[in-house]
Amino acid sequence: MGVRTSEDQADAPAFAADVLRLELVGRTGLHLTIVDLPGLISVSEDERDVQLVSNLVDSYLESTRTIVLAVVPASSDVDTQGIIQRARRYDKDGLRTVGIITKPDLINKGTEPRVARLARNLDRTKLKLGFFLIKNPSPVELSQGLSSGTRKRAEQEFFSREPWRHLGLDLSRVGIENLRVFLQDLLDSHIERELPKVREELRELLKRNSLELASLGMERNTASQIRIYLTQVSANFQSLIQSGIDGDYSGRDAKFFDAKGEDFINRLRATVHRENEKFANHMREYGQTRRITSQEKIESSESSISDNEITELTLNEHGQILVTKDAMAAWVKRELPGNYNHSLLAELFHSQSRRWGKIARDHLDAVADLVSSFLQAALEFVINDTKVRQNVHHCVEKSVQDNIQHAINELNMLLEDEARQPITYNHYYTDNIQKARSDQSKRQIQDSIHNAIQMEWNGKFHVSNSADEIEKLVMSLQQRVVVDMSQQACCEAQNDLTAYYKVAMKTFVDNVCRQVIERHIIANLPSVFEPVLVSGYESDDLLRMAGESAQVSLRRDEARHLQAILERSIDDLSI
Repeated sequence: MGVRTSEDQADAPAFAADVLRLELVGRTGLHLTIVDLPGLISVSEDERDVQLVSNLVDSYLESTRTIVLAVVPASSDVDTQGIIQRARRYDKDGLRTVGIITKPDLINKGTEPRVARLARNLDRTKLKLGFFLIKNPSPVELSQGLSSGTRKRAEQEFFSREPWRHLGLDLSRVGIENLRVFLQDLLDSHIERELPKVREELRELLKRNSLELASLGMERNTASQIRIYLTQVSANFQSLIQSGIDGDYSGRDAKFFDAKGEDFINRLRATVHRENEKFANHMREYGQTRRITSQEKIESSESSISDNEITELTLNEHGQILVTKDAMAAWVKRELPGNYNHSLLAELFHSQSRRWGKIARDHLDAVADLVSSFLQAALEFVINDTKVRQNVHHCVEKSVQDNIQHAINELNMLLEDEARQPITYNHYYTDNIQKARSDQSKRQIQDSIHNAIQMEWNGKFHVSNSADEIEKLVMSLQQRVVVDMSQQACCEAQNDLTAYYKVAMKTFVDNVCRQVIERHIIANLPSVFEPVLVSGYESDDLLRMAGESAQVSLRRDEARHLQAILERSIDDLSI
């Protein structure tokens, strides 16, 4: 224990928190622990000794199962004995503190009445269970091999002499034998009072031990045990993943899907849907290479980049080229070969959709990150063992990366399709073109009528229902409708580009979400670690992946042993 045992060990501590335990085993006897604590000290060469003794004593006093034998020497003033105050602090009801007065043979003559008053519990310091007065054998008597009977007679003889005989002592509370009988009864009542607490503590300990056993999972020391364990794990994992894909957040796994505030990363269907919506909105807002805006916004933009087409292109924070409506028309016009033809639409569209690839790849990366976080959380939910979880995660990650590569290949094919000749049979394309042409014709007629009214009718238009008036109106409009073939072709090209871009962009967004994200990443998640995979593992693979460590096996054995002991103890206490 390292405590000082001789004067030549001056550097060794005088006290230690370790317990020197003597265990007595026999046919009869109580499950009782008697602890002899060091006396409280207030002065020491090492202040740590004072605190150590204080903490050690308090650790026993605070336990409600402890019966406190507060030993005070008859030669000292009881008010100076710290043990009484400490006992009262932890035993406020005084139901487990008994005062023991020792060394009455060592007091000064004439102080016996004071000691007797304390023993009768009439002093200022009173205890609910009172005091006992005893006289221990002297070292000489002990060295002579004093028997228990001889000791009892010597003690009775001491207190039957003067001055003790006439001090009114309660003889039932004098002597070691009376103290033994009293403590026997006190112990019985104390056990009866504490027994329900002990049973409850044992049940709580058994509950915690059962939880620890459950946390260790199934035993995994053989290949067959591991296969059963991993099959169960994969089934639970697959069920959890499928619920996340289906958006079914109730049932037995509701705790996993419990959403807290804005953080609902475990709700896979919801998070992927939200990411797809962000992708669609981003494509709608920022998918165009050239974006028509006002001159004021262009002038307020601070970033620009040199380009071969235009001396300086103004870019927004998303990398789009900001152009006015006229600048957009000028760009289209520069691409015209003299008159509009269908191949121009392909060239304009490919230039305008140049950003789609980056935006779609960014979306694919974002969904892959969401899926990775979801799978990690799912594995933590179904697998407690860190090592097993890491090994399974490695297998899952490999499958997911394969799926992501297939998704990338699918996206590349979609982008290759978009790089080919523009094709659509969506009626919205023709409807949008017809609407654009109708709006253009309407604006031309409105402008012509307005000019004719100003020039021919001095701003006051009135036409009677006569052939001459109608002829005059027609001639006036014909003179003001001037068809610029180049401008007309440019306008038609812009209308075709706008109409086709809208249809193609919506189709591309849907294809990315369905054919790339859903087909290759989301739909394949339940198969990344399924029971059929486990059935194909070799024994060595199983042992390497989920074999139980020696530490876990030891913990399991200890927990099972403790469980058996606790169950027997509860049964014994229930009799």
